[in-house]
Amino acid sequence: MQQEKKRNSFSGSIGFVMAAAGSAVGLGNIWRFPYLAAKDGGGLFLVIYLILVLTFGFTLLTTEIAIGRKTKQSSLTAYKMLKPKWGFLGVIASLVPVIIMPYYCAIGGWVVKYLIMFATGSGFETAADGYFTGYISQQWEPIIWMAVFLLVSAFVVFRGVNHGIESFSKILMPILLLLVIGIAVFSLTISYTDADGTVRTGLEGLKIYLIPDFEGLTVKQFFTTLLDAMGQLFFSLSVAMGIMIAYGSYVKDDANMVKSINQIEIFDTLVAFLSGVMIIPAVFAFMGREGMSSSGPSLMFVSLPKVFAEMGPVGNVIGFLFFAMVLFAALTSSVSIMEAVVSSLMDKFHLTRLRAAAIETVVALIAGVVVCLGYNGLYFNITLPNGSAAQILDVMDYISNNIMMPVVAIGTCILIGWVLGPKTIIDEAEKTGHKFHRRSLYQFMIRFAAPILLLILLLKSLGIITFI
Repeated sequence: MQQEKKRNSFSGSIGFVMAAAGSAVGLGNIWRFPYLAAKDGGGLFLVIYLILVLTFGFTLLTTEIAIGRKTKQSSLTAYKMLKPKWGFLGVIASLVPVIIMPYYCAIGGWVVKYLIMFATGSGFETAADGYFTGYISQQWEPIIWMAVFLLVSAFVVFRGVNHGIESFSKILMPILLLLVIGIAVFSLTISYTDADGTVRTGLEGLKIYLIPDFEGLTVKQFFTTLLDAMGQLFFSLSVAMGIMIAYGSYVKDDANMVKSINQIEIFDTLVAFLSGVMIIPAVFAFMGREGMSSSGPSLMFVSLPKVFAEMGPVGNVIGFLFFAMVLFAALTSSVSIMEAVVSSLMDKFHLTRLRAAAIETVVALIAGVVVCLGYNGLYFNITLPNGSAAQILDVMDYISNNIMMPVVAIGTCILIGWVLGPKTIIDEAEKTGHKFHRRSLYQFMIRFAAPILLLILLLKSLGIITFI
């Protein structure tokens, strides 16, 4: 079949920003950012994260979007077009979303289940001890909701760039932002008195979140916070997995790319920050400091339902709004993950969008079933190099996020910083006549700072560096 003669593109910068921000704003912002902020000294983590957004994140985001727009190709073929011998980077980058999509849909199915529980007035049942473990270890229901989540994502991708991804993002992202702001404001109004008469408020939790805690700060703790913030930003911005290259390839040549990247940075950082305002004050008020020690699935599916249950009747409404917001964030991210795979199949093998999306849907469905069964029939437990216990979902997450993505990002820095030269990206950013204000910073980051930081992050993930 013939490939489309004219490549689809976003109708304007707003559509691109909403789609790219939707990809960046995912589960990582909601269940990992607040935990890291609470663990790493509150305001200290926020300051370091903001600095990294403006330097490290800006560099990787700019590079990938510029590669996409320059080549008008997805990751699988873009790297080879830039430098034929570096095509292997595109292969690795395009495999990352293939691995991520199945387990992301499995988690998305969990979100759908919890949303339905709160929508039907049964949300407080999810606060019972062992409910989450009992649910994910069932054989069929997690598979059904995983498939539903996948099919919704596939439908948006089937619809294409303009009528699917762009239209979907323009609708969901403003709603998501409003929900995040609304829940965050409510979280600050909370006041709770525990059994011994101690009163805790959401505003006290906000202070813990915002005010830097330097007590007992050591050099090791500082570098731990730095790497935590960098790791969070690295995964949050959806870089090194082909997404931003694919989305960049849909950006028109006359669009102000630099301005759009600035807007994506602001949107992603705002939602990440508000996620902390939304979660930390509420968890602190009802569970104290010890309640702020959970992250990932345990925070979203175990700790927060207990918080909603403690709120009384209004808790069911807040829980419904919260999981609706989480579902929107998860869907915008899963659509971008799937699009990265579909666009690669279209560019490499000249498939129609319908056929490419159908292939990826079948692959993700089969692998998603395996992920779901990993909590019952296919359950096993191994220890990863970083020391954490894992089963199928965790292994897939570790391979894609902790190994393949840093490798792709390091390779990209070397290719652009030393082989082709930073001017390749700078010229692409400035070809519309708009000034690239952080030009000198970009050159320094892409050649020196970013690859070094990424290498340290990779070595830490592999368990080679253990002193940080």
